[in-house]
Amino acid sequence: MASSDKCPAPTPAKGAEAAPPGQPMTMGQHVVDKGASMLQALTPVKQISQHVCTFALYSHDMCRQIETHHYVSRLNQDFLQCPVYDSDDSNARLIGIEYIISDRLFEALPQEEQKLWHSHAYEIKSGLWVNPRIPEMIGKPELENLAKTYGKFWCTWQVDRGDRLPLGAPALMMSPQGVNLGKIDPELVKKRDDNYSISTEAIMESRVEIEEPEWINPQADYWKQHAKGFAIDIEKTEMKLRAPFP
Repeated sequence: MASSDKCPAPTPAKGAEAAPPGQPMTMGQHVVDKGASMLQALTPVKQISQHVCTFALYSHDMCRQIETHHYVSRLNQDFLQCPVYDSDDSNARLIGIEYIISDRLFEALPQEEQKLWHSHAYEIKSGLWVNPRIPEMIGKPELENLAKTYGKFWCTWQVDRGDRLPLGAPALMMSPQGVNLGKIDPELVKKRDDNYSISTEAIMESRVEIEEPEWINPQADYWKQHAKGFAIDIEKTEMKLRAPFP
């Protein structure tokens, strides 16, 4: 069965091309989509208020690092949710979802659950987490809050291994850290910086006054203390055969 740390068997859905296999959209489909967007509210999507570009590492193989684009909506002061894409282009692929919670909510989680989460303090202080085209002065208050948060990120489409469709099991992702395997490849950072005409080093220097959390729970970023990651194995199970209603 599928596992997040194993490549799927060879399939036509893998290859050098980035776009998913399929026929070009017809004019009729464009008309239908345009009409639907005019008539429907699309309320949850319209709550997205931020674009964040950062990096993530696979929990089961931290040598694999990817650039990510989070589109953030805030449900309340303690909880944010983010569909994650592989770029900010119009044809970007939806590769996962990240949930972000405050330190207050994180401390209330069971310890086994906390192991699946990562901290954001280093990611923000180091300048890896950026809001493209937003001046640092405007974004600083939000960054000060986010530095104290924790995230849980599931990748559902491993595009970096050439998957042209979402294949296999979801993979748990970790955030960048300033030690050993958590460090991001400088070439990956340079590529992002060149794309947005920014300097991660300069951004890091501008964030020196952002306070780090007094304490980061060691259950988060579990690999740092235990040198262990997490993978998902899909197994067959007995179905519940009774309907949930009379």
